[in-house]
Amino acid sequence: METKHTDTQKKSRESRGRNAIRTGLPALTALALLVLVWFAVTTGGLVPSYMLPSPQSVVQAFINDFGTLMTHAAVTLQEAIYGLFIGIALSFVTATLMDRYPALYRALYPILIITQTIPTIAIAPLLVLWMGFGMAPKITLVVICTFFPITVGLLDGYASADPDALRLLRSMGATRRQIFFHIKLPSSLGYFFAGLRVSVSYAMVGAVISEWLGGFEGLGVYMTRVKKAYSFDKMFAVILLIIIVSLLLMWLVSLLRRLAMPWEQVEKEK
Repeated sequence: METKHTDTQKKSRESRGRNAIRTGLPALTALALLVLVWFAVTTGGLVPSYMLPSPQSVVQAFINDFGTLMTHAAVTLQEAIYGLFIGIALSFVTATLMDRYPALYRALYPILIITQTIPTIAIAPLLVLWMGFGMAPKITLVVICTFFPITVGLLDGYASADPDALRLLRSMGATRRQIFFHIKLPSSLGYFFAGLRVSVSYAMVGAVISEWLGGFEGLGVYMTRVKKAYSFDKMFAVILLIIIVSLLLMWLVSLLRRLAMPWEQVEKEK
C-alpha cells in the first residue's frame, strides 16, 4: 500500500514537471527570439549603440556596477515593501468595511475608480512637494499604486462567497464575525492573491517613478544619473534589475498562494 502511494506521488511530481515545461517553454522561446532580434539589430548597425546598447554591453554594465545596483536596489525594495504592506492593510480594512456597509460601498467605490484615472507621474511631484525628498513620498506613492488592485480583488472575493453557505451559517445562528472568517475570507483568498500579484509589480514601478523626481538613493535616482551621463547601457542594466526583482516578487506571491491555499493544488492533481 505504501509503495503504491509512493508511486502515485512520483507520477504526480513527474506530471507537474512536464506541465511546468510545457507552460514555460513558449515564454522562454519568445524571450530568446526577442534577445536574438535585439542582438541582430545592435550588431548589424541598424540602430546606433548610443540609442540602443547591445545585450552584451548591458550584461557587462550589470556585472561591473553590480555592487552599486544592489545598494540602490535595497533602498527601492525597502520603499516598495513598506508601501505594499501598508497598502495591503488599508485595502483589507477598506474592503471589509465596504462589504459590511453597502452605503459605504456605494460612496467609496466611484472614488476608487476615479483615483485610477489620475496618472501616477502626475501625483509624484505633489507628494515630493508636500513630504520632501525622503522615503515618505515614495512609500505613499507605492500605497496609492497597490491599494486599488488589492481592494477590488477583496471586494470581488467577498461577493463570490457561496450564498447557500452563508444562509446555512445564518440559520445556525452564526455571528457576522464567524461568517466572515469561515466563509467570506476563505472565498476571497484567490482574488486577494491575484490582486497582490499585480500590486507587487506596481510597487516596484511606483517606487522607481517617485525616485525620478527627487531623492538621494534608489534605482530611480541612479537611473536619472546615468541617463544624464548618456550611459544607456547602465540604464538598461537598471531596467533589467527591476524586471528580475519584480518577477521574483511575483514568484514569491505565487509561493505564498500555494502555502495559504493548499486545497487548490489538491484539486489540480485530481
